[in-house]
Amino acid sequence: MSTFNHTKSFLLPSLLLLCLFVYFLPAYIVKSKPLPPSLNDIAQEDDDDDAAANLVAQTPPMGWNSWNHFHCQINETMIRETADALVSSGLAQLGYKYVNIDDCWGAYDRDIKGNLVANKSTFPSGIKSLADYVHSKGLKLGIYADSGYRTCSGRMPGSLGLEEQDATTFASWGIDYLKYDNCYNDDTRPTTRYLAMSRALKKTKRPIFFSMCEWGDMRPALWGSKLANSWRTTDDISDSWESMLKIADLNEVYADYAKPGGWNDPDMLEVGNGGMKHNEYVVHFSIWAISKAPLLLGCDIRYLSNETMQIISNKEVIAVNQDKLGIQAKKIRMEGEREIWAGPLSENKKVVLFVNRKTWGSPLTAHWDDIGFNKNSVVVEARDVWEHRTLERRFQGNLTAYVDPHSSKMYVLTPIF
Repeated sequence: MSTFNHTKSFLLPSLLLLCLFVYFLPAYIVKSKPLPPSLNDIAQEDDDDDAAANLVAQTPPMGWNSWNHFHCQINETMIRETADALVSSGLAQLGYKYVNIDDCWGAYDRDIKGNLVANKSTFPSGIKSLADYVHSKGLKLGIYADSGYRTCSGRMPGSLGLEEQDATTFASWGIDYLKYDNCYNDDTRPTTRYLAMSRALKKTKRPIFFSMCEWGDMRPALWGSKLANSWRTTDDISDSWESMLKIADLNEVYADYAKPGGWNDPDMLEVGNGGMKHNEYVVHFSIWAISKAPLLLGCDIRYLSNETMQIISNKEVIAVNQDKLGIQAKKIRMEGEREIWAGPLSENKKVVLFVNRKTWGSPLTAHWDDIGFNKNSVVVEARDVWEHRTLERRFQGNLTAYVDPHSSKMYVLTPIF
């Protein structure tokens, strides 16, 4: 063998090893690099004792919250009436179980022992009595607190530094859900402040759904599952087409982080509050449903219109949201203002949502290879879940639908062979 060939036979394996070393070195450095100080404590949380272990969020929560419609104009009478309405309307039977009191329920100051107390003029019977009433209806009571010195309204004390005391109070009252806001804090990282309340809630041993209202500040989807059952991925929603779509877009980015036990939260529903048209509210409810978002009604459910009731009581759309697989749908195609969302469901089914943001109608097509079906062999049955009808035609390879302006079409696709 020549000297050249001998040298070549030696150099090639050496070069290969060098290339492999250079290729994998960055990954090793990233993996071995210490976490930022703000995340170290979270990383050390026991995986077997994370928030999902409380078993209160195997599917996204459903219920009602007072803020979007009433803001601070709340009292115990309307909370009781809301609980009554959830039952009498049949919404409770559909899964809307949480009655969540938002900001402004408490007194301006703590009592002499440093405990949070209800506002005597608006909640004279106290929160424990209200919880007992809500529980007697087969429902659950939620409450609001803040990880700063004051709540966002400024009308109540926050829980910063008093997390264990307040968690103990909430548990003693029979609270089932805590929405924990982010106002008037001391500029400590949310990762520190929310960790403190998460640990305090676990210490009570009561299964309380923990909703981090962190506004997407430090991308809580990346670390929230060890602390909470849901995490706000965005700032507050408002009752407009533009706001709703903006928030839907921001929330979709984190689709891979949602799972049973912990959910991305794009804020509460505005359906029925009057700022959007009926077809726009259908889009709103549809996106929240396929996104496995909490379905928390934000209107006055004591006085629901027939149109609003038809939207929020759609059993087939609710079933998509509550599907046990718990995988959040994503946008699979975007053609300007025309979008196709899709995601897997149990039993090898898929949900497809066509969204037309344009001001004129347009056809949209979902292709099997985009949504996870074999494009050549799978034939499906398409169920229109808003019109409650199964299309007569069977589809192979793709599905096309014409969608009106500011509207959507939603299908559950079931393989038949």
